[in-house]
Amino acid sequence: MFIPRLARFRPVDLLLAERDRWVLWLPVMFASGIGIYFGLSFEPPLWLGLAGVAAILPAAFVVRKPGGQGGGALLAVLVMAGMMMAGFTAAQWRTAAVAAPVLIERIGPTTVSGRVIEVETFPGSRRVTLERPRISGLRPDRGPQKARLKLRGKQPAVSPGQWLRVRAILTPPSPPAQPGGFDFQRHSYFRQLGAYGFSIGTAEIIGGGKQGLDFPALGLARVRQAVTARVLAAVDGPSGAVAAALMTGERGSIPSALMDSMRDSGLAHLLAISGLHIGLMAAILFVGLRGLMALSAPLALHFPIKKWAAAAAIAGAFAYALIAGATVPTQRAFLMVGLVLLAVLVDRKGLSVRLVAWAALVILVLRPESLLGASFQMSFAAVIALIAAYEWISERRRARTGQAGRQPPSSARKAGYYLAGVALTTVIAGAATAPFAIYHFKRRVFR
Repeated sequence: MFIPRLARFRPVDLLLAERDRWVLWLPVMFASGIGIYFGLSFEPPLWLGLAGVAAILPAAFVVRKPGGQGGGALLAVLVMAGMMMAGFTAAQWRTAAVAAPVLIERIGPTTVSGRVIEVETFPGSRRVTLERPRISGLRPDRGPQKARLKLRGKQPAVSPGQWLRVRAILTPPSPPAQPGGFDFQRHSYFRQLGAYGFSIGTAEIIGGGKQGLDFPALGLARVRQAVTARVLAAVDGPSGAVAAALMTGERGSIPSALMDSMRDSGLAHLLAISGLHIGLMAAILFVGLRGLMALSAPLALHFPIKKWAAAAAIAGAFAYALIAGATVPTQRAFLMVGLVLLAVLVDRKGLSVRLVAWAALVILVLRPESLLGASFQMSFAAVIALIAAYEWISERRRARTGQAGRQPPSSARKAGYYLAGVALTTVIAGAATAPFAIYHFKRRVFR
């Protein structure tokens, strides 16, 4: 029989010994299926991924029997294959779901009108994204789903939800500048951006628009724009642009020279709303609210104020993530912080590699295309490396603490441990993300 022979192989024993960590491989196999799909040079039939999952599921149910080590190993292999096909299917269906017309050639100067759904501020200009734009000389059914225009010169104050009309020149998304370079066309495809361009002359606001089912999204866009404008008005110069970026994720106002300096110094990642920012927001709410409620003895003694503070911190972190644009690093950070605080609500341990695995799986299910981006890869590489390194350090520290006669560290040693921890965190995160930075940005790590 095949299964008893399989059980005698040493790799099977190793596989079964790691049964508790099998769950960590689920997002890996799911991502492998996504990578296979995007690596194809042709578009496979839409039913192919579903057919693969449907073929593997019955086999997994047949193999799932009590007893027999070989059966357990074979079941694990089938589950991993099923996750790979599930990732392939998710990428297929996501690609089909966002399909939208794309401009095939340069058009203009021509009149473009549409509803503004996003406004970005740049030094001396603004960039707006129009939904379902109407383009003179182009049939409506051949027009792009979204178009992004840069409004140059003196322009009226524009906010999401308004209808805009402007003379502009439009071009299709540009191809990669070099083989293996950033694929701007793919990036635009999954955002349904089928045209880019710039204005000629002054734009005209032709209506305020009615907020229907899209009201929440437009409301968030207006809040983001208002916060950015108030910060820029209150804090002058590059400091205000950096402050706005840290609050709303809007980095367009940062001068190019400052942005280049931050990239060269390795500090540009601080501008991405991720674990540091979401964690600070959640920690401030959690510690602050718990401290305030602890001032009331009846409240602290008779009610679970720790869980109340955790629930409020989850809500606050979620609101901050939405205002910051909910990018991939923000989603990952919120999922991880949310799961840690959820563990507080159910009296469980939250921070672990499993938490990272589930966060990655959720993001890949919702946005399979994020796997190919530097944001996803660098964000998860840094977090996984940090958790793995500090888990190893914690185990060694517990082993040393258990030795007889060991004295608690002095205040000076604690301060040294803190400084060493900060330095070690920087080294670990930098080493984990350096290969991805070199590949995606073609930048030297050391100068």
